[in-house]
Amino acid sequence: MPAQVALCAALVWSAFLVAHLLLNGRWWGWLLPSLIPPPLFVAVPALLALLGLLAGGRTGLTAAALGAAALAAGARQSGITPKALHRGRTAASPADAVRLVSWNTQHWCQNTDPDRFYTFLRELDADVYLLQEYSHDHFDGTYELIDDESRLRAAFPEHQIATARGLVTLSRLPIGDVVETAARRTLRVDLQLPDRRVLSTFNVHIPVQLRLISPLRAEFYRQVRQRAADRKKEYEGLAADVADCRTPALIAGDFNTSPAIGDARRIARLGKDAVRLTGRLYPTSWQPRPGMRWWRLDWLLTTPGAHVHSYRFRDPHGLSDHSVQEVTVSLRTTRPAGRHARHLPPRH
Repeated sequence: MPAQVALCAALVWSAFLVAHLLLNGRWWGWLLPSLIPPPLFVAVPALLALLGLLAGGRTGLTAAALGAAALAAGARQSGITPKALHRGRTAASPADAVRLVSWNTQHWCQNTDPDRFYTFLRELDADVYLLQEYSHDHFDGTYELIDDESRLRAAFPEHQIATARGLVTLSRLPIGDVVETAARRTLRVDLQLPDRRVLSTFNVHIPVQLRLISPLRAEFYRQVRQRAADRKKEYEGLAADVADCRTPALIAGDFNTSPAIGDARRIARLGKDAVRLTGRLYPTSWQPRPGMRWWRLDWLLTTPGAHVHSYRFRDPHGLSDHSVQEVTVSLRTTRPAGRHARHLPPRH
């Protein structure tokens, strides 16, 4: 590649990166460019730096310097987690640790065999399930809530059940409270541990950024703008809900946010991300098919007092386009119970 071409490419990428850093999470229209696979924020500038060095000369070295600077500036957008490769050894899980899974079910076996779906859920053998998309998709931007509670009770007789807003929480632990949240796509359930301590679980589903219609239609961009506003409102509500929670909490679900999307900054403020415990340099959770594993949209966070012992993504075996998040967590300390929690009557 001629040095001039390498320099031109480096300038174009640098301009894109500057716009991304300035506009990402601040202007609704940048939701679309931020959907690119996050590893590109490392792969593209690294390639440009290498090509600049190979081209040589002052022009080539300028291109290499721009590539290196872009690599340093954009690396945090990539979702690459070097700490996961040399994670510290964790202590064995205590006997009272809770095994929890969080999973976007892709509209609750709407297009898969229900028997296979329920068999898979049972095989996960979790103490607590946080399940999203307890609904069926109309494929026109709307969805329909469903009622599969009788089958749930038959499949999980040892679990208590809480459902709301297209979300399901199943728990072997007694459900103490189902707490009202400002976030309209979140289900908070407070669980009673055997020693009477409380673990609050936030089952989260943030709205997706766009509707799959032609980008040549004005409706496409109206939807992006509206959904950006909806997402902001959800994140603000969730932040207020977590701040109001005075017990150790676990926040998990489908955030429809990759590390390259500005809303990842909002996620980071909610709690501690357990991702380095996966042991994967680039953890992904969406489109688990080979060749499509480019995005992490599902997150799991904890607040002080909740300690994660293990965390991994599990293959959904074709039942969903999201991987299963599996975690083992226990409580180390407690905090005073919140005084301002608003309660919903639990269904269990």
